[in-house]
Amino acid sequence: MAGTFTRVLSGRNTAVMLASLGAGTLASGYLMSDSGSAAVGEKRKMYPPSADYPDLRKHNNCMASALTPAIYGRLRDKTTPYNWTLDQSIQTGVDNPGHPFIKTVGMVAGDEESYEVFADLFDPVIKERHNGYDPRTMKHPTDLDSSKITSGMFDERYVLSSRVRTGRSIRGLSLPPACSRSERREVERVVVQALAGLKGDLAGRYYSLGDMTEHEQQRLIDEHFLFDKPVSPLLTAAGMARDWPDARGIWHNNEKNFLVWINEEDHTRVISMEKGGNMKRVFERFCRGLKELEVGIKPVTFGSAALSTMLPAVPH
Repeated sequence: MAGTFTRVLSGRNTAVMLASLGAGTLASGYLMSDSGSAAVGEKRKMYPPSADYPDLRKHNNCMASALTPAIYGRLRDKTTPYNWTLDQSIQTGVDNPGHPFIKTVGMVAGDEESYEVFADLFDPVIKERHNGYDPRTMKHPTDLDSSKITSGMFDERYVLSSRVRTGRSIRGLSLPPACSRSERREVERVVVQALAGLKGDLAGRYYSLGDMTEHEQQRLIDEHFLFDKPVSPLLTAAGMARDWPDARGIWHNNEKNFLVWINEEDHTRVISMEKGGNMKRVFERFCRGLKELEVGIKPVTFGSAALSTMLPAVPH
């Protein structure tokens, strides 16, 4: 994973930054950024890790349970290729102690390589959060063959609507806690371009949060399609609401049963939904739409999203 991500980095620099800033600005900008980050790193090394270790005595989250002074000491001065640090990963868990009876995750990844560079902490956090799943020895199976579902019809006396959704991120671009404005805009550009190629019952339209009319906004609210600016301290402390609503938006097909949220909490949130209890049909549309979106995004690689990525199928 790390090797693939590293190989993509040089391409990302060119594609994202060169187009918007120009080669000269790109070079000087990265030199300034690198030197600034190096200065911060050197300043941090003036103090031992023990002096920086967070006070987690009253915390109840997975990060606080897994982090030890020894782990912190090994990881504090490490950075990913885009200068994401351990302290940035754990800041949301430090700032939000949690509830005694509700255990949250307590950390975020800034990029794909965070999971490798900070594996000593991410691995036990993932293992606790996902019921013993060990990313070093186990591989989560993915099966998007909807033909294997043999029933999937819920009693509509008790079910009003059905929904399947997942989060997906684009390999080679920083994840939402760490992404720059240019990277976030590149996510929007790449995904909207791919969605424009969907045909048939999946064809639809994109609505930018920053450009939509009041009428469009109210319609999307009334239809329960529109997402709000994050206000949870867990999300704001992780940097999820920066520059809102820049490069955020919602795409839906003309039949309004296949949606993609862009740059909400993941690069993309892909949703298939409809009224009634026909979960088999909802899942079939989800699988087909996701596969066609992946084809449209290539040669950019569609990777798994952040730590919280899941595939819930929810009858309402």
